[in-house]
This record gives sequence, structure tokens and C-alpha cells, in this order.
Amino acid sequence: MNSTLIETLRASQDGLNPQFNALRAATGALKQAMRLAGEEKADALAMQKAHAKLEQAGAILNDEQFNQSVVAFGAETQKALESLAFEFARDLKELFEQQGETVEGRPPRLVINELVLEIDMPTRRAQWVYGKELLTKPIPLSFNPILKAYEVQKRIILERSLEETFLQELYTAWNELIAIRATRPQGGRISITEAYSKFVLNRQNARFWNAPSRATFRDYDRPLFVRDIVLASANPTLAVDGQEKRLHLTIATKSQAERASQSMWIPSSPLDGEYYANITFDAE
Repeated sequence: MNSTLIETLRASQDGLNPQFNALRAATGALKQAMRLAGEEKADALAMQKAHAKLEQAGAILNDEQFNQSVVAFGAETQKALESLAFEFARDLKELFEQQGETVEGRPPRLVINELVLEIDMPTRRAQWVYGKELLTKPIPLSFNPILKAYEVQKRIILERSLEETFLQELYTAWNELIAIRATRPQGGRISITEAYSKFVLNRQNARFWNAPSRATFRDYDRPLFVRDIVLASANPTLAVDGQEKRLHLTIATKSQAERASQSMWIPSSPLDGEYYANITFDAE
């Protein structure tokens, strides 16, 4: 027995196995893609799966003609996904209109009142958004779960009433953060995210401070704070020691806007708004 020759042949076989497996996978994916391409009505989700298999095989084969086919099939897959998104959005729009809601926009964004539904057709998921704050986890593209989630967020966000103490509590948090500074910041500006954190801590009761835990923590989610800022902007003045104080927000710089820890998007409409970095209370 020539063990050296056997090892040489085995090494050659091992070297060819990845290419053989890639060719087998590519052949199977091509057959599936050809079948899908020949159907009268495009099956977008099946095409998406077939395209993923073609891409995997193409990464190993590194064949120019094959890669061109993958790109061409990918373009048709994208068209099919977009068409599917429009069909889903059309049917969803009809359901909302039956409930008396007005739907605007086009996939992947649908606007219902002040909430936005972000549709991700490739993953068959959608999320409700207020401004740039995510309100839900990804929801399967099924009509009932999306409608139910909207009703919940409509009640929580859109039907929310501003608490009478909101501006006073925000002013207190801002003033306390000013007080702990070695020097007063220019213009009395305090980071809006820092003010939010202080606001939340100030809302905790003795039960939390005696035994800090998730169970004793009083939640005040960031989307609620954003909504309260929007509501407060309608009447941003507060009487402090006989003097009128007005809440003022300063627009974020580009670098601040890129970080959620340094800014917040405050919507002026479902799709428009500004990133703000700081708050201050100015004397009227």
C-alpha cells in the first residue's frame, strides 16, 4: 500500500469537496430560481430564500457568469418584495380605514395619525415608531397583531394627557443638575438625556430607595418623555417664585445627533422633527 499516494489523493479530494458542495448547492439553487422565475405570479419570499442560497454558493464559486445571474435574480427578487409590500400595505390600509383611521405614506413607511409603521418585508416584520422612538418589538406581518399593537400605542402615546406637574418636575431636575455643576454651564444648558435620567430618578419613591430593584422601580419610558416634551411645547411656560420661566430646547450638532445618549429626536409631525441636545429654562 502506497500510503504517501493515498494521502496525496485524499488531500486533493478534500480540496475539491468545497467546490463540489458549492456546485451542488448552486445547481439546486439555480433550478429553484429558474422555477420561480417561470411562475406567472412572483413568490417574493421564496425568491428571497433562493437568492440567499445563490449568494452563498457564489461566494465560494467566484464565477463571473454565475455572479451576474445572482445579481439579475436579486434585482427581480427586490421588485417582487416591493410589490408584496405594496399589496400588504394596501390591504392593511383598507382595514384601518374600516376603523375610521386615515393612512398615509407608502411602504416601507405607513403613517397613521402621529404613529409610523416601519415595514421590513424581507424579514416579514414591522414596528410601530413615534418620532424615532421604537414603541414595539418587531411584529410579524399579520394584520391582527399590527392592529392590536396600534390600539395599545394609540392609547399610550396619542391619547396621553400631560401631567400638570410635568414642567415643574422637569424644571426641578434641570435646576438640581445646574446646582451640582462647579460652574454654571453656558446659557444654563443641560443635556436633555441627562435631564431625562434625573427626572426619572426624582420620580422614584422611598420604596425604591429602600430596596432598589426592578420591582420597585417606577417606569417612565423614553417615548413617554418625548411625547410629554411635544405636549409641553404647546404651553412651555412655568411660574417659578413669581417669575415666568420658559422651556427651551437647543438643536443638536451632527455628532450629538448621531448618538442616542446625547440627543433626542422631538417630532413636529409623524416624519419630521429635529434632534435636540440640551434644555434650559429662560426667564420671560
